[in-house]
Amino acid sequence: MVTLNSAENALKTVYLGAVTELLNTKVNPLLASIEQTASDVWGKEIRKAAKYGINGGIGAGDEDGNLPVASGTAYLQFVTTLKNLYGQIEISDKAIRASADGRGSFTDLLNSELEDLLTASRFNLGRMLYGDGSGKLCEIISSSAKKVNSVRNLAVGLIVDIYDDDDELFASGVKITDVDYSNNVISLSTWSEDIEEGFALYVQGSKDKEITGIGSLFSNSGTLYGLNRADHSFLNAVTQSSNALDEIVMQKLIDKLEMVSGSKIDYIACSAKAKYAYQDYMASFKRNIDIMELNGGYKTLTFNGIPLVYDRFVPEGEMYFLDTSMFKLHQLCDWRYLETENGKILRQTQGKPTYTATLVKYCDLICDRPNGQGRITNII
Repeated sequence: MVTLNSAENALKTVYLGAVTELLNTKVNPLLASIEQTASDVWGKEIRKAAKYGINGGIGAGDEDGNLPVASGTAYLQFVTTLKNLYGQIEISDKAIRASADGRGSFTDLLNSELEDLLTASRFNLGRMLYGDGSGKLCEIISSSAKKVNSVRNLAVGLIVDIYDDDDELFASGVKITDVDYSNNVISLSTWSEDIEEGFALYVQGSKDKEITGIGSLFSNSGTLYGLNRADHSFLNAVTQSSNALDEIVMQKLIDKLEMVSGSKIDYIACSAKAKYAYQDYMASFKRNIDIMELNGGYKTLTFNGIPLVYDRFVPEGEMYFLDTSMFKLHQLCDWRYLETENGKILRQTQGKPTYTATLVKYCDLICDRPNGQGRITNII
């Protein structure tokens, strides 16, 4: 017989391992390519020694001359706080009682909740990976037309906060009720006449609290991992602009990254426009594009043996060139349930006949070699 206790036991013993594996390997091909580690975590922070430059204690000389002067590799300390990632599973009391006499029905119920969690995680974790940590989704460019500058980070049902052009909170807990992806027009559960151009949408409660994503590497101003970019050029990723995309443009950037930092580019992420530009170029020469399968079962295009992966969260007209061996997701622990003092994971939602179990992970993404990552922009 299925009870609340047996539901808790199933979530803890059977489903936790499966959920963890799926969240780490199935929600995004880039995330599946990045090592996840508990190293360099100190309390609520990640403190990591990052190398830059090379060992200078080498040289040639005379048979009886002086030996080279020793000069070890230089280090800087990266510091960032652990970010709090959450995922929730909700089960109604009615559903538990309805499946009380059927273990198969209860399994179907949990599987359905798992699928919903993975769908939401696929969107939010993917978006954060390519974000800059701010949680910013888009900006209003026409209040009267309800038009935004980009809809790639938006989905119906997403709850957002609205900030004005002075970066002050204007409205919170607003739900996106419709998205016109063709015209960059949105509908909100509440649309005030006071919303103006320049106002920005952020994920609810997440402003400046998300993981330090790929987008943060290309700011080239301010700080990164607690260090001033202006003081350390190796903190700045490489950007080049090119309207026309071809193999030479792509290979030149790969070669430049290898020369500057010793990077070995093993992952190319692109927007839809950039993918189509590459396919058009290859089709113009009647050349086939090879397909490869990545970890996690993802199939993708390739460029000279490097996976070329379309991702909706890459900014339009851009293509990222990444050395994934330089990225690590540092975590306090892997996905775990929040537990009460009694070890319970299912809690009744206040005022509702439902129970929720909350998964949590404390982590942040760090790139050991920011100047070894590059992008091409303005692709048409």
